[in-house]
Amino acid sequence: MLKTMDSLVLIIDIQEKLMGALNQGIKEQMLNKAPKLVKAAKLLGVNTLVTEQYPSGLGSTIEAIKSELSEYHPLEKTDFCALMEPGYAETIKSLGKKQVIICGIEAHICVYQTAVKLLEEGYEVFVLRDLCASRNKVEFECAMDLLRSLGAKITCLEIVLFEWLKTAKNPNFKEIQGMIK
Repeated sequence: MLKTMDSLVLIIDIQEKLMGALNQGIKEQMLNKAPKLVKAAKLLGVNTLVTEQYPSGLGSTIEAIKSELSEYHPLEKTDFCALMEPGYAETIKSLGKKQVIICGIEAHICVYQTAVKLLEEGYEVFVLRDLCASRNKVEFECAMDLLRSLGAKITCLEIVLFEWLKTAKNPNFKEIQGMIK
């Protein structure tokens, strides 16, 4: 069960040019849901970290995410696995969280490799299926299947939000419920 005090959100490479390569339906879904994840995490006190793969070529994180962040300090990377970038594994470890909610683009490359390394490091990994994307559906499905077989929990935004809330008596319930209607 997810707990806000144990959770960390890791957004992998939801960048301008990568979004442009997605089919319209997936792009719209991500544009709709990603800001909700960031806003809810901020409201509930859950740390959010952002990576950008080669931003000089692929652009920066989409504005819909940046505008919801309290602070915008993305990890610029060239490694497909974010934890292979110098200092990033230590940054994550220093937050003292054991549950990582991960999402992003490309599901079968950077999200996959980062999630696998997190699992190897002993984290409980929750992959937001509805906030992950690949240009190709077969590669996306393959990544989800492999991650599940390796021990990641494949989930979706609403499940995460309501697990964080636990009850309709949570003081943030009405605001978060309003985000998903």
